[in-house]
Amino acid sequence: MARSPACWLIGCLLVSALGMVPPPKDVRMNSVNFKNILRWESPAFARGNLTFTAQYLSYRGFQNVCKNTAWTECDFSSLSKYGDHTLRVRAEFANEHSDWVNITFCPVDDTIIGPPGMQIEVIADSLHMRLLAPQIENEPETWTMKNFYNSLAYNVQYWKNGTDEKFRVTPQYDFEVLRSLEPWTTYCVQVQGFLLDRNKTGEWSEPVCERTMDDETTPSWMVAVILIASVFMVFLVLLGCFALLWYIYKKAKYTFPRGNSLPQHLKEFLGHPHHSTLLFFSYPLADENEVFDKLSVITDDFESSKQNPGDSCSLETPSGPGPPELVSKEESHSAGHSNDSLLTSAPEV
Repeated sequence: MARSPACWLIGCLLVSALGMVPPPKDVRMNSVNFKNILRWESPAFARGNLTFTAQYLSYRGFQNVCKNTAWTECDFSSLSKYGDHTLRVRAEFANEHSDWVNITFCPVDDTIIGPPGMQIEVIADSLHMRLLAPQIENEPETWTMKNFYNSLAYNVQYWKNGTDEKFRVTPQYDFEVLRSLEPWTTYCVQVQGFLLDRNKTGEWSEPVCERTMDDETTPSWMVAVILIASVFMVFLVLLGCFALLWYIYKKAKYTFPRGNSLPQHLKEFLGHPHHSTLLFFSYPLADENEVFDKLSVITDDFESSKQNPGDSCSLETPSGPGPPELVSKEESHSAGHSNDSLLTSAPEV
């Protein structure tokens, strides 16, 4: 038979009067996703504030996890996930302490499956959901509850916002699509994890509400209209290009009539490829060095020859055309002969 609050109060007063430290009350393990928190209630104690010590049993005996703490809870998340563990806690005051209060705890059996994660994407009149297994603290980021429970599955329930009628589905995978929903309507969704082989359910997630949109599927008649319009536009573009080319051709034909053709001899010259090849090779290249002959003209001797008609025969140049070197050499020779005559006749005078 459960004790009434009055009996608990009388017992605490008697213990305080006798000088004994009362034990902690309501000792329990609160474990969610293997985050193991041992909690208890502080008993009434008139002599002062109590402290607490919590331990667990290992192969080396009881080990302290929380010692002389004023808190009414202690974190045992470092315990192994498998096997039964014996935990105990007591109250302490100065050099006195209460009796131990023991409990047994198996994390893999007793932990609660927390609310799963959920990602929702609205596509037209459907909700695309990705379900995420709950993560585990004090473990690598990639570790989730699915690493310890292979049979973890999900329950999904959804309803129209503002109504009480709920619909439930059980996805086979971590992905679910709620199809054929009413467009422009707000739906709320919750997800819960459960274990098929243990008949164990977890906690529901907080509701997530999203508003659907209209179906974006394009009707077939609209697709046909768009296709016909595209073909017609392509035809108009091709027709415009053809008209532009025809206009350019007519203008060129008017500008360059057939009567203004090349002369016949030029056509014949250009009609033989070797002519154009010889013309190309006969033309000096731009980087060739040009060669010139030096021509010297002595005007003073020519004037002297006019004054001395007897020596005119020696200054005559060839009547026919000749190379520039020959003319220059004969002139220079005649000039030299005249100078010799002048030099010879000078003593006689």
